[in-house]
Formats: sequence, structure tokens, C-alpha cells
Amino acid sequence: MTTLNTEQIEAIKQALPTVTEAEPMSTHTSFRVGGPARLYFIAQSSEEILAAVQVAKATHIPWFVYGGGSNLLVSDDGYEGLLIQAANRKVTIEGTVVRAEAGAITAMVARTSVDGGLTGFEWAIGIPGTIGGAIYGNAGCYGGEMKDVVTHVDAYNLAKNERVELSNEACAFGYRESVFKHEPHVILGCEMQLAPSADIEASKQEMARMLDKRKESQPLAKSSCGCVFKNVDFQDESELEILKRHVEVPAGMLAQKRLSAGWLIDQVGMRGKRIGNIEVSEKHGNFFENHGQARAEDIIALMSLVKMKVRDELGIELQEEVQLLGFE
Repeated sequence: MTTLNTEQIEAIKQALPTVTEAEPMSTHTSFRVGGPARLYFIAQSSEEILAAVQVAKATHIPWFVYGGGSNLLVSDDGYEGLLIQAANRKVTIEGTVVRAEAGAITAMVARTSVDGGLTGFEWAIGIPGTIGGAIYGNAGCYGGEMKDVVTHVDAYNLAKNERVELSNEACAFGYRESVFKHEPHVILGCEMQLAPSADIEASKQEMARMLDKRKESQPLAKSSCGCVFKNVDFQDESELEILKRHVEVPAGMLAQKRLSAGWLIDQVGMRGKRIGNIEVSEKHGNFFENHGQARAEDIIALMSLVKMKVRDELGIELQEEVQLLGFE
């Protein structure tokens, strides 16, 4: 990546007085990995996000907007551009409608909705990161997904240079998919439609149960990015020909036409595999644990090794769920 020049840096600093330089991304990602962002700006509102994007475009420097850093792997060399943290965290409730800005912490929005007497978003208590990231990847767990509750998304269409409101249909949500992965937008917030709760205390207990289940099955005490790979959807069992030669596929996965990435990784014996200070979790095969001072290059190497083993032994191609930033 081309090094920023003095004129570009000064232009950014003049337009965004609170911008910092050489910000270590290992302190801003849940992986606790990543070199420095050349320029780093915390945007407290949607307007500040857009202002930062516009000045980056005007000065012709690379830029990237992120939320909680829960699903982000930054290169050891860092990011030679402007990294914008979406810290617009406003959440409002009007009747059964919840409006949340992109920087709002997803689990906090879940708690706020329940405290506000609503149901339908309890499942999101188990989603790390922010609402913007959850929309981008159509995040989900415990049977719920963002597509089930989002009615509209507030975004900035970079191709048209205009602020837009996209309907649920226009968002083209799919399994860990959305239009935002294919068309350039900056997500600013969303509107969600929930339902009145008949029993707020029961909803709170359900969230507590989900959190307990998450603690039991995932290595939450370790630094990780959550699930590294997407689960694998298939249309027809003929796609599983090689897999079936080696293992018996659980009936539940066959019925849902979705293979657990963690289960696939288990089948090739990769739990506990370690490169440097990064390890495939012994607790959950789809989590990589940072045992301290892990390097992004080792994470990439381990991801490649896991993908190769699953492909060569089981005939299944895994796709990364984690976003990569700063890699050439």
C-alpha cells in the first residue's frame, strides 16, 4: 500500500482535529492482533462518519469504517490510511420500533429492547460487536438473524454519493450475507420491528440462559474473533459425496442443509492445532485463540491450513467470516 504523504496527513488532521496517528489496532480488535492505523478517528455521530469519509475521499487516501472490531483481523503491518471507528451509539424506542445507530453495541441494544418491554431481539445478546457489523454480515444466533427484525437501514451509497434508506428486501439478506458486502455503502443505523413482551422477566431469564450456553460452548475468556469460518450451506446431498465417504453427517445438519464449520474442523482433527501463539480452540473448532502476542501472519497461515485440510479430506470449501484489513 502506498505510504501517505505529509500533505495528505496534514489535510486530514486539519479537517478532523481529534484524529490520532499510529494507533495500535491490537487494542481495538477482539483478536488483540494488528499493527498501527496510520490515521485513526473516532466518529461520535453519523454526520462525523460521513465527514471523515468525505475528507478521506477528497485527499485520495484509503479509508475503512468499523464498529467493535469483533470480526476484524488487521495486518501486522497495520493500515496505511484513515481508520474510522463508528461510535454513534444512540438507541431509541417508539412503540414496538427500535432505532439503533451503527455504533451501538448489539448486546446492549438487546438488553435495551427487553427493558423497554419488547421481545424478538433477545437472541442478539450473544452477538459481539455493533449493530452496523451485525447488519453487514446478517449476524445471527440461537435461531434469530438480523433479517428477521430489520425493516430499514440508514446508509450512505458511495456509488451515488447520497444517503439512502434501504428496505429489508433491498438489503438482500442471506446467510451471513447482505447487499453491503457487494455494493459500496457506509451503514449508519437501522430500524427494527419487534413485538410487545408479555413477560419481561421471562425475556431476561432467556437472555441469561443464552449467555450461559455461550460461555459453556465458546472460549470467551480467550482473545478471538468469534467464528472464523461460515457454516456451509448446500442444496443437494450429492455435494457431500466426499464428506460422506469419511464421516456420518448428523441428521440435523442434513435436514437444515447446513454444515457446522466447527464440526467440519473437528472431523479433520484440527482442534488444538497451533502456529506460533494462535491455536484452534480445544473448546470450539471454529474459534482461534490468541495465547498472547499472536501475529496476523500466523492466523492467516492457520486459516489456510484448516481450509486445506477440510477441502482435501472432506471435499468442502470453507469461507472466512472474519474481515481482513491491511493485507496486500
